[in-house]
Amino acid sequence: MPLIESLIGPIAKIIDKVIPDPKARDKAKLELIALEGKQEMEALKTQISAILAEAQSSDPWTSRARPSFLYVIYVIILWSIPMGIIAAFQPQVASSISNGMNSYLSGIPEALWGLFGTGYLGYTAARQWGKVKGVDK
Repeated sequence: MPLIESLIGPIAKIIDKVIPDPKARDKAKLELIALEGKQEMEALKTQISAILAEAQSSDPWTSRARPSFLYVIYVIILWSIPMGIIAAFQPQVASSISNGMNSYLSGIPEALWGLFGTGYLGYTAARQWGKVKGVDK
Protein backbone atom coordinates (compact mmCIF):
# COMPACT_ATOMS: atom_id res chain seq x y z
CA MET A 1 0.00 0.00 0.00
CA PRO A 2 1.93 3.02 -1.21
CA LEU A 3 -0.44 5.40 0.57
CA ILE A 4 0.14 3.78 3.96
CA GLU A 5 3.91 3.67 3.38
CA SER A 6 3.99 7.33 2.45
CA LEU A 7 2.10 8.26 5.64
CA ILE A 8 4.19 6.22 8.11
CA GLY A 9 7.21 8.58 8.15
CA PRO A 10 5.29 11.83 8.62
CA ILE A 11 3.00 10.28 11.24
CA ALA A 12 6.03 8.95 13.13
CA LYS A 13 7.51 12.47 13.16
CA ILE A 14 4.23 13.86 14.48
CA ILE A 15 4.22 11.19 17.20
CA ASP A 16 7.75 12.26 18.17
CA LYS A 17 6.58 15.87 18.62
CA VAL A 18 3.20 15.22 20.23
CA ILE A 19 3.94 12.42 22.71
CA PRO A 20 6.62 13.44 25.23
CA ASP A 21 6.87 10.10 27.09
CA PRO A 22 9.44 7.86 25.31
CA LYS A 23 7.65 4.63 26.28
CA ALA A 24 4.26 5.89 25.07
CA ARG A 25 5.90 7.24 21.92
CA ASP A 26 7.52 3.86 21.17
CA LYS A 27 4.23 2.08 21.82
CA ALA A 28 2.42 4.40 19.39
CA LYS A 29 5.07 3.79 16.73
CA LEU A 30 4.78 0.02 17.20
CA GLU A 31 1.02 0.25 16.74
CA LEU A 32 1.58 2.29 13.60
CA ILE A 33 3.94 -0.36 12.22
CA ALA A 34 1.44 -3.11 13.12
CA LEU A 35 -1.27 -1.22 11.23
CA GLU A 36 1.00 -1.02 8.18
CA GLY A 37 1.67 -4.78 8.39
CA LYS A 38 -2.05 -5.52 8.68
CA GLN A 39 -2.85 -3.35 5.65
CA GLU A 40 -0.15 -5.09 3.58
CA MET A 41 -1.42 -8.52 4.65
CA GLU A 42 -4.98 -7.64 3.65
CA ALA A 43 -3.76 -6.38 0.27
CA LEU A 44 -1.77 -9.58 -0.27
CA LYS A 45 -4.77 -11.75 0.64
CA THR A 46 -6.91 -9.83 -1.84
CA GLN A 47 -4.33 -10.26 -4.61
CA ILE A 48 -3.90 -13.99 -3.94
CA SER A 49 -7.66 -14.59 -3.85
CA ALA A 50 -8.01 -12.85 -7.22
CA ILE A 51 -5.20 -14.97 -8.68
CA LEU A 52 -6.74 -18.17 -7.33
CA ALA A 53 -10.19 -17.26 -8.63
CA GLU A 54 -8.70 -16.59 -12.04
CA ALA A 55 -6.73 -19.85 -12.08
CA GLN A 56 -9.82 -21.87 -11.09
CA SER A 57 -12.09 -20.21 -13.64
CA SER A 58 -14.06 -22.52 -15.92
CA ASP A 59 -13.39 -20.13 -18.80
CA PRO A 60 -10.44 -21.66 -20.70
CA TRP A 61 -9.16 -18.25 -21.82
CA THR A 62 -9.02 -16.96 -18.27
CA SER A 63 -7.57 -20.06 -16.61
CA ARG A 64 -4.84 -20.52 -19.25
CA ALA A 65 -3.84 -16.89 -19.71
CA ARG A 66 -0.88 -16.88 -17.34
CA PRO A 67 0.57 -20.25 -18.36
CA SER A 68 0.24 -19.30 -22.04
CA PHE A 69 2.09 -16.06 -21.41
CA LEU A 70 4.87 -17.98 -19.67
CA TYR A 71 5.14 -20.36 -22.64
CA VAL A 72 5.68 -17.37 -24.91
CA ILE A 73 8.50 -16.17 -22.66
CA TYR A 74 10.03 -19.67 -22.64
CA VAL A 75 9.98 -19.73 -26.46
CA ILE A 76 11.73 -16.37 -26.54
CA ILE A 77 14.42 -17.70 -24.19
CA LEU A 78 14.80 -20.96 -26.13
CA TRP A 79 15.22 -18.97 -29.34
CA SER A 80 18.85 -18.49 -28.22
CA ILE A 81 19.66 -22.05 -29.39
CA PRO A 82 18.90 -21.53 -33.09
CA MET A 83 20.41 -18.03 -32.82
CA GLY A 84 23.66 -19.64 -31.68
CA ILE A 85 23.61 -21.92 -34.72
CA ILE A 86 22.87 -19.00 -37.06
CA ALA A 87 25.73 -17.05 -35.44
CA ALA A 88 28.12 -19.92 -36.06
CA PHE A 89 27.43 -20.00 -39.81
CA GLN A 90 26.28 -16.44 -40.61
CA PRO A 91 27.43 -14.04 -37.89
CA GLN A 92 26.20 -10.94 -39.78
CA VAL A 93 22.66 -12.36 -40.03
CA ALA A 94 22.67 -13.28 -36.32
CA SER A 95 23.90 -9.78 -35.46
CA SER A 96 21.14 -8.20 -37.55
CA ILE A 97 18.51 -10.42 -35.90
CA SER A 98 19.89 -9.58 -32.45
CA ASN A 99 19.90 -5.84 -33.17
CA GLY A 100 16.32 -6.05 -34.39
CA MET A 101 15.20 -8.01 -31.32
CA ASN A 102 17.01 -5.58 -29.00
CA SER A 103 15.34 -2.62 -30.68
CA TYR A 104 11.96 -4.30 -30.35
CA LEU A 105 12.44 -5.30 -26.70
CA SER A 106 13.75 -1.84 -25.79
CA GLY A 107 10.54 -0.37 -27.19
CA ILE A 108 8.36 -2.32 -24.74
CA PRO A 109 7.22 0.02 -21.94
CA GLU A 110 8.64 -0.54 -18.48
CA ALA A 111 5.13 -1.07 -17.10
CA LEU A 112 4.70 -4.18 -19.25
CA TRP A 113 7.91 -5.66 -17.89
CA GLY A 114 6.56 -4.99 -14.40
CA LEU A 115 3.31 -6.66 -15.38
CA PHE A 116 5.22 -9.70 -16.61
CA GLY A 117 7.14 -9.95 -13.34
CA THR A 118 3.98 -9.57 -11.31
CA GLY A 119 2.15 -12.15 -13.41
CA TYR A 120 5.02 -14.62 -13.24
CA LEU A 121 5.42 -14.29 -9.49
CA GLY A 122 1.66 -14.25 -8.94
CA TYR A 123 1.19 -17.40 -10.97
CA THR A 124 4.03 -19.10 -9.10
CA ALA A 125 2.59 -18.04 -5.73
CA ALA A 126 -0.91 -19.18 -6.70
CA ARG A 127 0.38 -22.56 -7.85
CA GLN A 128 2.35 -23.03 -4.64
CA TRP A 129 -0.64 -21.89 -2.56
CA GLY A 130 -2.87 -24.35 -4.40
CA LYS A 131 -0.40 -27.18 -3.83
CA VAL A 132 -0.14 -26.40 -0.12
CA LYS A 133 -3.95 -26.29 0.18
CA GLY A 134 -4.24 -29.51 -1.83
CA VAL A 135 -6.30 -27.91 -4.59
CA ASP A 136 -3.63 -28.17 -7.33
CA LYS A 137 -1.53 -31.20 -8.02
